[in-house]
Amino acid sequence: NTSSVKEFILLGLSVNQGVKKICFVTFLSFYLMILAGNLLIVSTIISSQRLNSPMYFFLGYLSFVDVCYSSVTAPKMIADLLAERKTISFGGCVAQLFGAHFFGCTEIFILTVMAYDRYVAICRPLHYATLMTRRLKVCWALVSACWAGGFLHSLVHTLLTVQLPFCGPNTIDNYFCDVPLIIQLACTDLSVTEWLMAANSGLMSLLCFLVLLASYIFILLTIRVHFAEGCWKVLSTCGSHMVAVSLFFGPCILIYLQPFSAFPSNRHICMTYTVFSPLMNPLVYTLRNKEVKASMWKLWKSCRA
Repeated sequence: NTSSVKEFILLGLSVNQGVKKICFVTFLSFYLMILAGNLLIVSTIISSQRLNSPMYFFLGYLSFVDVCYSSVTAPKMIADLLAERKTISFGGCVAQLFGAHFFGCTEIFILTVMAYDRYVAICRPLHYATLMTRRLKVCWALVSACWAGGFLHSLVHTLLTVQLPFCGPNTIDNYFCDVPLIIQLACTDLSVTEWLMAANSGLMSLLCFLVLLASYIFILLTIRVHFAEGCWKVLSTCGSHMVAVSLFFGPCILIYLQPFSAFPSNRHICMTYTVFSPLMNPLVYTLRNKEVKASMWKLWKSCRA
């Protein structure tokens, strides 16, 4: 790498001091809620013998990934709201880029696997015990594949980025190091790099979203034909799940499935999948679940005892 740039300047969320103080309190509260909510889910699933089905197995890993994913960007963003000069070293920027794509892609794969798990449980109930049982290590294999896929995806993005020459300017119009805005600062032709990154992120996000959408459509069709009396309840649950995953998949598809030069600033769109999606997941996946709420209450009483 022949880069002369040793650090990047992050413009952050706002330049207004009053707005920055409000954002500091707001996003610090959001981050603490993300940590508390997701860690509570992980602790509940680990400690409860009732929550030993594949659905809760995947939900526990989803919550763990949400904690890691939000921790890649949120602490730096919150600290920069009170900093006079918001900078990040070249190495720190690359590390943040790698972490964001590693955990973000892993979450995409886990959400897709969760949708497939529900599809098999509802549409193929007689095969569910064979296809999705921990005894056959299928769940562990699927989670391992999610982690491996996230690592390979992030590694490709990172290698494509670090080999670019950066000669200046070094200002990033965002609150964290994201690929579309970083590579625009490179002093070289980006046409091939943009196509490779669009295929690696945008197309992958779109395909996973289509698989997830198809799973929910088959679930609703099955419920409508065989279990008409529970159709509205399942429709409501699937609807809330689709809203949650759309907050995560939608911005990823919008940002990465187009030339990066056509999307100059994306800080507000990035907020949906770096902050709001990890914040909503604990509510969406546990608020309607009586077993999880009962296990949480039992864990709370045992901690107080």
